[in-house]
Amino acid sequence: MNVTETGIPGLLVVDLPVHGDNRGWFKENWQRDKMVAAGLPDFGPVQNNISYNAAVGTTRGFHAEPWDKFVSVASGRIFGAWVDLREGPSFGTVFTIELGPDRAVFVPRGVGNAYQTLDADTVYAYLVNDHWSPETEYAFLNLADETAGVDWPIPLADAVLSDKDRAHPLLAEVMPVPPRRTLILGADGQLGRALRAEFGDAPHLEYATRADFDITAPDARHWRDYGTIINAAAYTAVDAAETAEGRADAWAVNASGPAELARIAAKNGITLVHVSSDYVFDGASDEYDEESPLSPLGVYGQSKAAGDLAVQTAPRHYIVRTSWVIGDGGNFVRTMASLAERGIDPRVVDDQRGRLTFTSDLARGIRHLLETRAAYGTYDVTGSGDPAAWSDVAAEVFALVGHDPLRVTPVSTHAYSSGAAGPIAPRPRNSVLDLAKIEATGFVPPDWRKSLAEYLDHPTI
Repeated sequence: MNVTETGIPGLLVVDLPVHGDNRGWFKENWQRDKMVAAGLPDFGPVQNNISYNAAVGTTRGFHAEPWDKFVSVASGRIFGAWVDLREGPSFGTVFTIELGPDRAVFVPRGVGNAYQTLDADTVYAYLVNDHWSPETEYAFLNLADETAGVDWPIPLADAVLSDKDRAHPLLAEVMPVPPRRTLILGADGQLGRALRAEFGDAPHLEYATRADFDITAPDARHWRDYGTIINAAAYTAVDAAETAEGRADAWAVNASGPAELARIAAKNGITLVHVSSDYVFDGASDEYDEESPLSPLGVYGQSKAAGDLAVQTAPRHYIVRTSWVIGDGGNFVRTMASLAERGIDPRVVDDQRGRLTFTSDLARGIRHLLETRAAYGTYDVTGSGDPAAWSDVAAEVFALVGHDPLRVTPVSTHAYSSGAAGPIAPRPRNSVLDLAKIEATGFVPPDWRKSLAEYLDHPTI
């Protein structure tokens, strides 16, 4: 078996071994493990269709369906032509090839396909990864379009065509097929706002707040229209999670919600990006990498760890683990800057170590993973540079806004928490995450101190 790329991105030609003798021939028309190993996408077919064509010259197309297809020939020969009708630089690119029983083609969503039979009684089959319905929307191209310039073996004037296919629009009139939709959850949070700034407002991007989309009970929609879900929604009230009501809410949002998203992603071939936390670790080690065993201390960390395990059941997933997140909204850095300006000298813990992560950098890291199609799995994404205690961060903020850093008094976590009115969740003492894996993909997070200085100059980033 051999898989060959074509001039149309994602359109692949597959040479299939055919075994024959005096009785006829046999082939493995679709064998998932072998074909995925050879380079075909694991596209998850759900329907198998057969097309029988009695006459030579029967011509169908161009149809660009909203699903992926694997097209093969059972009997006879066909001339196949494909035109990229997807939005982007390859729009209008043409590829043609002859298909027999020993050759198949994988056709990605949005690529227009057309077939002309070269033998009588030709039969071809195609697997698709969505169910046909009367409401399905297609894109079409006229078979005779001069821009495409397909050299049909049998002239269209002599071919067998349907009236509908004859009436399809020319390429200049075709509305390009947009990419599958991207759904970004938690759009009203610090990271959600940074993701909007990073990804923009293209028509295929959909931002949802908690009011728009209940992560614990996702609404019913045509999920095959979606290619990516970015889950930036989370229950982050760490101390409140230790209460009876907070515990239920934390598990619903941080564990049950991601489990349902993972089920949806697995069923519909969606890439699921899920943002995780350093709180899935107990902080007893000097540094944690993506393979470190989960060891959460409190309810918040336990619920996030459960969410991580659930997301791993989606074949196409990125778990982006981060720490000490700072963005547009109320946060530790803004609080320290405000205290400095108001003449208040804070007590800040000095026995919890980590690195700040700015939401703009985290959003860029997520986009990098998606655009480079990095291997699926877990990636640590935080600021780089030397780790520091929270008290060191506070002192750095004071200095950057022009105040004496010695006004910050370092204290232990125990001393800081004593006398608290409500429950205090246990915090990991060490939140340093190893960045080697994300850096190996070509994304190098900036030093958190550099990002901190830029943030204080432009606190809405």
